[in-house]
Amino acid sequence: MLLDLHTIIASPGSVPFSYEADISDMHFDSVSEFLTPLRAEGKVVNSAGVLTLTASISVKMLCVCDRCGTEYEQEKNLEITAKLAEELEDEDNPDIYLVVDSKADLDEIIITSFVLDMDTKFLCSEDCPGLCHQCGKPLRDGPCGCKKDIDPRLAVLGQLLNDN
Repeated sequence: MLLDLHTIIASPGSVPFSYEADISDMHFDSVSEFLTPLRAEGKVVNSAGVLTLTASISVKMLCVCDRCGTEYEQEKNLEITAKLAEELEDEDNPDIYLVVDSKADLDEIIITSFVLDMDTKFLCSEDCPGLCHQCGKPLRDGPCGCKKDIDPRLAVLGQLLNDN
């Protein structure tokens, strides 16, 4: 979506926006499904000739825990700020987005910010104990009943106890 900024390019002011992006075709290993579109509410403000975009982004996702494999819902909320410019003096600065014909490309700004902020590890809870390495039972449901592994260096001592 292109946001028209011609009313504030030359003079101070702001342009509000409300935007939904369809990201259903995006793939992340631990995200099974996007339950809502990516929603963004915000505005672009011209303050002393500097264009600044601020927005609140939210999306609800169905994720798979990286430790126990359980599916769970997660809502991701993100606050972003981006600088906009009609000319790029520093092309290596990823925080400045180009305005072409007095229009800002919200797809580029919002979706790029969302992707860059995605978690690298998805957990159903911070203290998720994961799976039993022997039987594969989720340990969040309680102990599995498997015997603990004996350190091979101490296995001989265990045999002495079994002989008595």
